[in-house]
Amino acid sequence: MDLHAIIGQRLVFGFQGPALTESFRQLVRQYKIGNVILFRHNVVDNAQLRALCADIQQLVQSETGHPAFITIDQEGGMVSRLSADAVVTPGNMAVAATGDPVSARIAAQITARQLRGLGVNLNLAPVLDVNSNARNPVIGVRSFGDDPTRVADFAREAVLGYQNENVCCCGKHFPGHGDTAVDSHIGLPCVGKDLPALEACELLPFRAAIKGGIPAIMSSHILFPRLEPDGVPATMSRRIMHDLLRGQLGFDGLILSDCMCMDAIQRHYGTPQGALAAMNAGVDLVFVSSNETLQRETAEYLRAAAQEGRLDETQAQASMERILRAKERYAFTSAQPELVALIPDREAAEWMLRRAITHVSGPLFQPDERTFFCGPEDYRASLAGNAASAMEAAPLLLRRCYGGGAAVCGKDPDEDEIARLTAQAAGYDSILLLTCNGHLFPGQIALARALHALSKPMMAAALRNPYDLPLLPDIGKIAVYDYSPAALRALIAALDSGHFYGRLPVHLEESV
Repeated sequence: MDLHAIIGQRLVFGFQGPALTESFRQLVRQYKIGNVILFRHNVVDNAQLRALCADIQQLVQSETGHPAFITIDQEGGMVSRLSADAVVTPGNMAVAATGDPVSARIAAQITARQLRGLGVNLNLAPVLDVNSNARNPVIGVRSFGDDPTRVADFAREAVLGYQNENVCCCGKHFPGHGDTAVDSHIGLPCVGKDLPALEACELLPFRAAIKGGIPAIMSSHILFPRLEPDGVPATMSRRIMHDLLRGQLGFDGLILSDCMCMDAIQRHYGTPQGALAAMNAGVDLVFVSSNETLQRETAEYLRAAAQEGRLDETQAQASMERILRAKERYAFTSAQPELVALIPDREAAEWMLRRAITHVSGPLFQPDERTFFCGPEDYRASLAGNAASAMEAAPLLLRRCYGGGAAVCGKDPDEDEIARLTAQAAGYDSILLLTCNGHLFPGQIALARALHALSKPMMAAALRNPYDLPLLPDIGKIAVYDYSPAALRALIAALDSGHFYGRLPVHLEESV
């Protein structure tokens, strides 16, 4: 196989909309693109996605002679690309809050069955990052927690779940995105740890996953100056991708890049230049997930690099062999089984959410028609997540269940909004405040304190990261880990029964 064809097999492109576009078909034909990534904008429902995956396989097979890896970020929780008629499992932190690592295996099996039934054969999950930085803007509830040993335990079970269903999974983001305060979608994070420090924390889940046979690992666009002194992120570093991951950790599966359109790469190095550096560093599959202009520029740049001898041919051949071996095992070309949204899987996913709801501290009460419900609507917490959902805002949903009053606030309410909401709450006997990443938005914390000053029975439920809770006054505190209708149903069930089964998967500071 010539280098042009090998380059195509090493690229993963995406496109806009629920059907293959003519321009994307031309990209595949011209550059022999061998793999596709899907996002929420590509998905309408199960039937449409199933048909789309079949069209992708037909196109790629006919143009390249090999099946396509069809990839997706179906982590569960806030990063879920599937439609409402599919079964979406809880996110990692909610799964960890059940206290049972086997829950990770069950969640992975449910997800894998869904994907296999739809025709998706490579899932960009599980997240193996240890969320050791509470102010991490992009990982948070996507992580199993802040204890590296427990994250490793859950990671090992998740890998087993995917293996049981023969769907390729991908651990991310190597060597670790958990101790960052910058989102690599919009900036270039830097982690100053040396190798022994990384071995004690970040690398433990990756070692466990590798020992468990994980078939793919994704790189991070993060600077690790103690590992790579040349000022390039992990994705572009041969010291990290080849010497550390393959050499010291003994990983022989597929290495995938995070998207090269992210600002960490595009703004600082250039997407085409970053793609070449990643391939030469040892990355097998390079993602240029969006932006057709960047996709064409990258493909042309790589072809020119091959002609000029700047593309490592030995690495290219090794990557090609690795890709084809993986495709032989995982890149099935037809969706099966016929039914994907199975009732038992949906019930199991809801059961996990119910087991995850955690009473953290303080007195709780039963909401009723004299309760005031207040909090923000769902919003896109980071570019890794989905666009804001169309679901009913949590305060309104709870009011429909219990009666009472409700108000939806902004994600960072100002003084005027806080005064208005406090005046509304004054007319009720109790208050249930919903927060959503309030630890990153001081207005939510200020609102909590203003409501607490009314001296009424009050409790708060953190609908995403539990790191909100230590910043709140001394009230009843609940961790929910997700902002979704299913999570709210689990919260209601816990409040109605008075039974809370979840365990915090992270350490929280004392309340203020």
